[in-house]
Amino acid sequence: MDTLLHPPPQTSSSSTSMAKRPCSSSSQNPRLPFHFSQMDHLLHSFLSFPDSSLPISLDLSFDRLLDCSPSDADQALLIDRAHNLGCLLLRAANRSARKRASLHNSVAWVLPPDLTIKVFSMLDSQSLCYAAATCSMFHKCAMDPFCYANIDLTTVVPKVNNAVVSTMIQRAGKSLRSLKLGIVPGTTGSPGSSQPLVYTIRNSVDVSNFSWNDKRIRQGKESSILTRTCLYPLSGDNGATGTLLRRLHLYNIERMDNASLCVALAACPSLLDLEIVGLHVELRQTLMSVSSNCHFIERLFFESSKTGGDESLKSPTCFELVNNCPNLSSLSLRGFKLHDCKVRILVKGFRKLKYVDFSTSYSITGTFLRNLGNGSGGDLLEVLILRDCMHLREMEVARFLTAVFEGDFKFLKHLDISNREGLASEGDWYQRSYNSSFIPLKQVSEVRPDVCLLAEFPSEGCFLDIDHMIDSDINSELSLPFQQSDHTYDGTMLTSSLDSNYNSDQGSGNEEYQDSGFVIYEESSDEVDFLV
Repeated sequence: MDTLLHPPPQTSSSSTSMAKRPCSSSSQNPRLPFHFSQMDHLLHSFLSFPDSSLPISLDLSFDRLLDCSPSDADQALLIDRAHNLGCLLLRAANRSARKRASLHNSVAWVLPPDLTIKVFSMLDSQSLCYAAATCSMFHKCAMDPFCYANIDLTTVVPKVNNAVVSTMIQRAGKSLRSLKLGIVPGTTGSPGSSQPLVYTIRNSVDVSNFSWNDKRIRQGKESSILTRTCLYPLSGDNGATGTLLRRLHLYNIERMDNASLCVALAACPSLLDLEIVGLHVELRQTLMSVSSNCHFIERLFFESSKTGGDESLKSPTCFELVNNCPNLSSLSLRGFKLHDCKVRILVKGFRKLKYVDFSTSYSITGTFLRNLGNGSGGDLLEVLILRDCMHLREMEVARFLTAVFEGDFKFLKHLDISNREGLASEGDWYQRSYNSSFIPLKQVSEVRPDVCLLAEFPSEGCFLDIDHMIDSDINSELSLPFQQSDHTYDGTMLTSSLDSNYNSDQGSGNEEYQDSGFVIYEESSDEVDFLV
């Protein structure tokens, strides 16, 4: 022990002979090879102490060494040296333990490295990180870019920062195929539900019971918040990283802006699936960027961060999107202020469209449903969701279902016209309808039992918050001529009241173009900036 803490000097011959003395122990320890060094023998002797007497022997030996030290400085130096040697010994023991565990795992783990990488590629991102921390063999397999082809860093509360995203994307390199980022609320609705996925850091926790010190601590966690530069790594390596990206889902990244999102989309020309929820970005600019860069896109899901607050979409943008992205089969624009004329451009223009969701869209009346089907667009529709569209009119829904009853929209499987405020009446949308007696739901269900019809309305005469709904620009609504209805269903009477011709657009007042020439008229609504 003394020799470990006080290395023998190499100047005198007597000290040299003393240094060689432990070598004679090799004859007493035949297990040690002859070529072992002095340090090997010292370490072996040290580790050979019996466990029962080792703590007492160490304490006594160390105290004697301290007592022999001539000054406080020497004693402090001796203590520091003991600490360093203990740390070095502990580090060597841990390293050897990991090496032995890795060797054991390589023998016990039955899968070869290529299949191990395949298994790891099926794990979610968090489980992959756990596996990588298990042993060096798993760590080596988990570093393969193929394991990071599908990165999912979505969380319920802010936990991920830009550095984590950058590291993951760099590990994936050109193998990156899917990227999901942001905060997803813990309870989400079922598929087809209009429950918003929008989340803000401000409403994520009840801070009323927090002290100022707690709030300062939370402010210090800003490093766990994604910023507008979190997608910059997609443009790295001269844009090669995002070239083959197929899926991009972004949820409630409050600091994302239009410019940063457009830069990211420009780096993803092979994008097939884009989902944007709760970002403070403008609908028009986002669709323009998609139209310019993502020509192969098949699914577009966009939910506004503020219901009814973005009416920036223009008809030319709709035409460009239709012409540049012909493969789009699923379109969801939720919570935006969309007019029927623009919606019709999209629904009729995308010939492969099968899934449509305009839930909580503020200005849709339903007139866009006219003149669909029979080869004029919308023939392949399988899912149509118009839940909680405040201006959706009862008469337009009845017209559409009559067309379904008469044999149009043969591929339709799911229709949702539920509204927590009831449907708007034909003459005055302030007058709400709380029952579906005028709508031929039962008749359609009998003729088309394969169609799932959802028509959930509040009870008759429930309270309607008109002040909340009046925020919409009523003057921009283009209404149909008033038609009186008795809210009773009779097959002959309904067909008569709908003029027996669903494919007529006369008097709709919602057209900005003629089907023959697609002439675009100047829109009255001004363009507004949505960024806060």
